[in-house]
Amino acid sequence: MPDRPPTDVRPAAADARLSSLTAADLAAVPAEVSDRIRASRHTLVVCHENPEADALGSALALALALESRGGLATPVCADPVPELYDFMPRIESFRTAPEPGADYDLIVVTDCGDLSRVGPVLAANADLFARVPIVNVDHHKSNPRFGAANWVDPAAAAASEMMTLLLASLGVPLDTDGRAVADALMAGLVMDTATFQHPNVTARTLRVAAELVAAGAPLADTSRLLYRTKPETQLKLFGRVLARLESELDGRLVWSTLLLDDLRATGSPPAHSEGIIDLLSQAKAGRIALLFKEQPDETRVSIRTPEGGPDATALAAHWGGGGHARASGATVPAPLAEALPQVLSVARRMLLGEDGA
Repeated sequence: MPDRPPTDVRPAAADARLSSLTAADLAAVPAEVSDRIRASRHTLVVCHENPEADALGSALALALALESRGGLATPVCADPVPELYDFMPRIESFRTAPEPGADYDLIVVTDCGDLSRVGPVLAANADLFARVPIVNVDHHKSNPRFGAANWVDPAAAAASEMMTLLLASLGVPLDTDGRAVADALMAGLVMDTATFQHPNVTARTLRVAAELVAAGAPLADTSRLLYRTKPETQLKLFGRVLARLESELDGRLVWSTLLLDDLRATGSPPAHSEGIIDLLSQAKAGRIALLFKEQPDETRVSIRTPEGGPDATALAAHWGGGGHARASGATVPAPLAEALPQVLSVARRMLLGEDGA
């Protein structure tokens, strides 16, 4: 199919439905970012591997919005979309690789703290990523600003919050595609705020949520499907991991492990581990909560800290990881038996440092 130029759209300020967003909200979108996206005729939109709702929702919403403007867009994730997100309209649009032979003129990478987070899509399409300009839209504090144009906002609760503002700046109605755009963005916002419970929620986050609700996004249903609806296999997985809960330093350091055998024994896919770290972080005295996920030759570590607690990115940085001050992750290049004491040792020092030791 030949490339088609984007159609003209009204400026966002002319859309009376954007009643909750302020001029400052819309001004947060860098002109270079919106200008490059507006000018693109065929866009590759890529989110991170092992995706969750914010990665998927922000990428899908942009792709659908660009197509509604008359352009072409391909949403790509290196891994198949987990079954958990089947409720999101148009989620089947995702591919695991770019379209062969497509003449992309822009790549938008969303919700990736580093370009490597797009996974094997990067190595398999190295020439494409080297040749085509990249727009980097992300909310991770550790993002090194790898794009030709960058919008990195650690104050944003989710990439979907940022994408809502970006679409508003482009003049794209949030109820585009039968509400699919709003539904996708709401899923991302609900996931990355735990239904607006995390301290990353700001007044702007709530204004964005209000716009999505006004566009028809089902907040209550989205929250129920993401946080209060789990298959029996996932509940069994949670039980196995929680049964291994350990703590020390008067409960300030809390951790558990998720073994490959747990997945086999419960019949759970890796995506079913989503949410376990948030349960660990509910420990009353916890200052650092850790979930160690066993991999064949390495160990993934999820980190959570409470408001006013240690900087989770400082802990993750020891192994090249990153994320947010309250929620980060890293991959330790060692099997679980070796990685666990390494990470616990650094976490202990951080907590003892709080005591002035």
